[in-house]
Amino acid sequence: MLVKITSKNQITIPKKLADKLGGIKYLEANYQEGGIFLKPVQTYETDLDAIRSKMKKLGLGPESVQEAVAWARSKE
Repeated sequence: MLVKITSKNQITIPKKLADKLGGIKYLEANYQEGGIFLKPVQTYETDLDAIRSKMKKLGLGPESVQEAVAWARSKE
């Protein structure tokens, strides 16, 4: 399908394709082999107060979050 890039570098996903995404609101864009590849990304609503409360109950502080992020990044 033909997709136009506007002067502001925006595109519109044709309805026929958007319907197949099933309500996905975000896409990850990558440049591969001379083209742009779009991949659906599932997002979730978060309740930061609930997360902070659970962290407090578990005795986890900011340093625990930093350690978890460092650990996760080392797995890439």
